Amino acid sequence: MRIVFMGTPEFAKVVLQGLIDRGHEIVLVVTQPDKMKGRGNKIQYSAVKEVAVRHKIAVSQPEKVRGDNVFIEGLKALKPDISVVAAYGQILPKEVLDIPKYGSVNVHASLLPELRGASPIQHAILLGMEETGVTIMKMDEGLDTGDMISKVRVPIGNMNFEELHDRLASEGRDLLLRTLDDIEEGKAVYEKQDDERSSYAPLIKKQDGHIDFNNSAKSIVCRIRAFDPWPGAYAIYNEKGDLMKFWKAESVDISRAEAVSGEIISVDSNSFTVLCGKGALRVTEIQVPGKKRCPVEDYLRGNSLEKGLIFK
Repeated sequence: MRIVFMGTPEFAKVVLQGLIDRGHEIVLVVTQPDKMKGRGNKIQYSAVKEVAVRHKIAVSQPEKVRGDNVFIEGLKALKPDISVVAAYGQILPKEVLDIPKYGSVNVHASLLPELRGASPIQHAILLGMEETGVTIMKMDEGLDTGDMISKVRVPIGNMNFEELHDRLASEGRDLLLRTLDDIEEGKAVYEKQDDERSSYAPLIKKQDGHIDFNNSAKSIVCRIRAFDPWPGAYAIYNEKGDLMKFWKAESVDISRAEAVSGEIISVDSNSFTVLCGKGALRVTEIQVPGKKRCPVEDYLRGNSLEKGLIFK
């Protein structure tokens, strides 16, 4: 099929590469504008643009699709069979969605109608869900509200964000390829979403990584996994206000100690344990300012963490 692909980050990159490998004709890649990064203000392409450039595919990067008549007219001139959208980063107007012969489909990393929105993978982990997945849906003007075409389920287990992201990206790629075949052959079945069962996964912000030790240890472990590698789950650990990031930890059951939530209640050679609102957090990998992430065992060789220290 003649496909217009719209996407930006690593998740979308995997999907785009799958379409190319299958032999679909990608007539245009649409991605977010380049960013400036680092001290030298070097131009940074999106992950999707890097793939497009490598395969010599035309790229368009409108600041805002809505109202960009030059972009929209150019899209019409391409006469695409379908638009595939994966984590593009802009809400598309109906006049854009309806241009292709088969309309526009979205590769969304949740089991819709659950976790509509920008950060479904992180929120699936944050909420302690046992499974999530990918849904291919026909797009409408709402936020992830279109009719569902196909789904694949993925157990979460103990995966962190990066691990779950990579698994969902590959599952989403394979599901999309099968679904495009069904659409072209007229076999696709479209199912309306039950809005009453919907939930929302808002964009993750850096401050969301702050740990509140009044919460349960199990929920804090979920936060650590959900925010690995960004923004990282952290707490203030000294009078200077430095942040310690927590990368590996497990929840442990404990009788209520004579301590406050956030207080270190024990330290051994390779871990320390922090009291939580329910249970305790046994921490085995951390990171402090100016240093790489490391096992607690390595940190304790040159630093001390005293019982009684309180994280804020």
